[in-house]
Amino acid sequence: MTYPPHRALLQQGDESRHVLLITSGVVKVVASAESGYDMLLAVRIAGDLVGEMAAFEERPRSGTVVACGDVTARIIQVRALETFLSRHPDAMRAILHMLCARLRWANLRRIEFQAYDSLTRLARVLAELCKAYAQPDPDSDGKRCDLGVTLTQKELASLAGLKLNTAEKNLAALTAQGLVERSYRNITICDVPKLLEFAKVVADNPY
Repeated sequence: MTYPPHRALLQQGDESRHVLLITSGVVKVVASAESGYDMLLAVRIAGDLVGEMAAFEERPRSGTVVACGDVTARIIQVRALETFLSRHPDAMRAILHMLCARLRWANLRRIEFQAYDSLTRLARVLAELCKAYAQPDPDSDGKRCDLGVTLTQKELASLAGLKLNTAEKNLAALTAQGLVERSYRNITICDVPKLLEFAKVVADNPY
């Protein structure tokens, strides 16, 4: 199926029992609290599976999946997926690796809340988004790249576990240091190696 920008592919609270394989484009996973606060939980791209938690657990959707731009996705009913995985151990291992990587990412975010100050946490989120999704500038020897994901400052703040005003101040600080440039809903990383060094990201992305 094809989804236009800002269309919800999956809706929080829905009890449908299928997963989506993103075949092109980028989506955001957003959760809403009873208080009305919306939090960005994750970004997913082509090749990623979304909706698997609710489908496997037979529970309501824990978040809403929204298209960032034009997105195409394949609908897979959970029973068909379970049958396929039972017959293809390599695919089952790939699913397990994906789930472990997402758990590792969530655990790391919890550690960072205590281990780093707010500026470093935001820099680390930008570094991870850069390594996973960014489009390098071919004329910059890989140093400069567009983040590749359309995110608001509020969404960046939620990924880093920050209040909006703190995220705004920290983005201004990173801009002043020449690490990033900002435009409407878009961020350009000016010097990827320096951002990784500033964010204390020294190993390959484990996600």
